[in-house]
Amino acid sequence: MTRMKKAKSGKSSSAAKSRQVLKTKRASRTMSLAKTVEEYLAVIPEPARSTLNKVRAVIRSVVPPETKEVISYRIPAFRYKGILVWYAAFSEHCSLFPTAAVIEALKNELKSYTISKGTIQFPIDKPLAAALIKKIVRVRIKQNESKKKR
Repeated sequence: MTRMKKAKSGKSSSAAKSRQVLKTKRASRTMSLAKTVEEYLAVIPEPARSTLNKVRAVIRSVVPPETKEVISYRIPAFRYKGILVWYAAFSEHCSLFPTAAVIEALKNELKSYTISKGTIQFPIDKPLAAALIKKIVRVRIKQNESKKKR
């Protein structure tokens, strides 16, 4: 019995798609198990990893020295008198999570981005403008410093 070869189409085969889905699921599982920011970033594929590293560097440039980098809700975050901001990579975009109050306060400056109640989405290969990130973080610092002590 002779086997015929399957004609190749311009589209990805279902096997190739399945391998990509499995690879993405493995990376997602590894990211969700990360105990440090470095572990989280290590499994992020390029160009998202470089983008998140740029976002991280800009945030670090404005936070007080006692700020800690942590994993919170399975994604990287900066903590200073409470969480300042979270950031993460997804399959089609990266996100910064500065809280709904910040997004509402800066909504005019965020018009060119996809936003929701507490999230700012930006392209995988293009971080938010450094000046905008700094402004967001400074607003969060003021919010956290003004919280009543319990």
